[in-house]
Amino acid sequence: MKTPHKRRTIATLVALSLAAMAGTAGAWGDIGHRIVADLAWRQLDPSAKAEVERLLKADGDDSLADVASWPDHLRNDPEKKDLGKATAPLHYADFHDPRCHYNPPVDCADGKCVVGGLEKYVAILGDRSKSNAERAEALKFVVHFVGDVHQPLHAGNRDDKGGNEYQVQFDGKGTNLHSVWDSKMLYTKNLEWKPYADKLAAEGPVKLPKPMPPLDNPYAQWAEESCQVVAQPGFYPDSHKVDDAYVAKYLPTAELRLREAGTRLAALLNKTLD
Repeated sequence: MKTPHKRRTIATLVALSLAAMAGTAGAWGDIGHRIVADLAWRQLDPSAKAEVERLLKADGDDSLADVASWPDHLRNDPEKKDLGKATAPLHYADFHDPRCHYNPPVDCADGKCVVGGLEKYVAILGDRSKSNAERAEALKFVVHFVGDVHQPLHAGNRDDKGGNEYQVQFDGKGTNLHSVWDSKMLYTKNLEWKPYADKLAAEGPVKLPKPMPPLDNPYAQWAEESCQVVAQPGFYPDSHKVDDAYVAKYLPTAELRLREAGTRLAALLNKTLD
């Protein structure tokens, strides 16, 4: 858990093959999840930061960035594989409305989507009657799911398993669109996660979208925003080729979603842990 770049380094790109369903574990890859966590850490109130540190220490972890990808590795841990299997549907939301309108009974039946996952684990994190271990585990899920819901292909409305089944050419090699958004576009900056987070933080406070009526659930709004990105003309390249022009157009969108996720995660933790 403390080893940097556990998944999306060159040596571990084979892990992409584990992405077998829409929104399966892996949104943003390790680099993106660490960036979101680091951006959030910079914006935490002192009291929330102290509580995060206490919970992480109680669970034997060092930093928010170090645990940001933890839920992605559960199914590879013999002791946690059942938890990984049970929480797998909570990494994404499949929209059935072409207009990206969130319909809980259809898009999140029995709370089994990223919106339901956030609702569940935010409640546990904020419940002081729960044990430190339960709340530390919930913290890891909250950090991860906020990142997930801001990755556009974790809340799309196409029947292609979150872009995993949409094959593309990128940098002269075959891959899929989910992998491109997962991390490949981010790696075109040739930055490690910490310098990348520094770069995004230096851009200053991000202006968040206004609440979308009639939604009264912020997590659902975040999912709808992602779906609307996916629904943009050109998001799925007709040529099945992700070229420099595609990266120039959509990398700023990916970076904006990372910044929004970091700010929203900080606000959520500040509120929940106050």
